[in-house]
Amino acid sequence: MLLHLKNILDTDKLGNICEMLGKVPFIDGRHSAGMAAMQVKNNLEMQQGTQQAQYLDQLVMGSLAENADFRGAALPFRVAQPVFARYHASMRYGDHIDDPIMGSGPEKFRTDVAVTVFLNSPKDYEGGELVIQSSFGEQRIKYPSGDAVLYPANSLHRVEEVTTGERLVAVTWIQSMVRDAAKRELLFELDQARNTLLQQNSEDHTAQQVDRSYVNLLRRWAEV
Repeated sequence: MLLHLKNILDTDKLGNICEMLGKVPFIDGRHSAGMAAMQVKNNLEMQQGTQQAQYLDQLVMGSLAENADFRGAALPFRVAQPVFARYHASMRYGDHIDDPIMGSGPEKFRTDVAVTVFLNSPKDYEGGELVIQSSFGEQRIKYPSGDAVLYPANSLHRVEEVTTGERLVAVTWIQSMVRDAAKRELLFELDQARNTLLQQNSEDHTAQQVDRSYVNLLRRWAEV
């Protein structure tokens, strides 16, 4: 499932993030890439471990966690610390698939879902589209600042070369409670339907049936 998440970050948060990103150190993005991805990756990433990085992590991930569509689609069990990436002119990230396991030691987790949050306006740069291979063909994504895209982490994807300007994004990965992507999509659609029915009339018999079906399917399929 490929899902457009709108208005994850408001104007004030975006301004705060972009201002702070102008003050923190960035390093070669290849340091976080796997062996295959390292060959096609050319970007900069914010150095972790600073107080500013911790604040930015909390700001972005807290905003994502507040979004009902994100929670319903990802069904998060473990969530990675986001990577803040910067692409100057001539930078790109060639075709790759995200590592299946990230982290180290007891912090290891499986990457089921990826999320890219767009931090600056598409008017700020030329090129830089996120291109995701899906069952419906190539999807070229360049959303407004504050929006995000959620997609399966096992998708072949790339970032086209930025020809002018600067592209700023935050990327994170999620281990879902439901490993299977098709089951997650079914649960998301069922969750959307049950929320609509419950909002219309929570006492309605059909609404309650759909609610029970969602809850029990999640109980059957969840791995925690």
